[in-house]
Amino acid sequence: MKLLDEILQHNEEFVKEKKYEAYSTTKFPNKRMVIVTCMDTRLTELLPKALNIGNGDVKLVKNAGALVSHPFGSIMRSILVAVYQLQADEVLVIGHHDCGMAGMKADEMIENMKERGIKEETLEMLTYSGINVTKWLKGFQDVSESVSHSVEMIKKHPLLAKDIPVHGLVIDPDTGKLDLVIDGYKEEL
Repeated sequence: MKLLDEILQHNEEFVKEKKYEAYSTTKFPNKRMVIVTCMDTRLTELLPKALNIGNGDVKLVKNAGALVSHPFGSIMRSILVAVYQLQADEVLVIGHHDCGMAGMKADEMIENMKERGIKEETLEMLTYSGINVTKWLKGFQDVSESVSHSVEMIKKHPLLAKDIPVHGLVIDPDTGKLDLVIDGYKEEL
């Protein structure tokens, strides 16, 4: 059985047995916060437990590295929607140690793309169109610096109200221990 078939079969039973009722909540976060964090599989259950958050408590935005890399990209738009439409009053950026984006080399990823069938002509066309794929795929060297960069990008965004605290933290993906990088109640950027 293929993975999608397994998922659909499980889902049919989940709905039939009304298991969804245990997760009923509203679209508004109980703790009035939005968290930007990494998509790392180790954080799926560990992060909520380490922060004492449950279903319905926060808006959770995940991407590779917990990076806010563009002020008008989808991550920033999600934060603004959470604040202005869904009653979030605070923002947390939570990176983690041993992140796959730490030290990631774009050249290696581009080679992997070529091995999977992406043609050199496609990469050249993107370059011709003004997209620096190597820069776009670049990772970071220091997770605390990366978190600080994302916090700064959010805090300085022209559409974010100045009274919204933006915090930066790093979590240990083995123990769940949090290290505070930026206390948004104290920081002025």
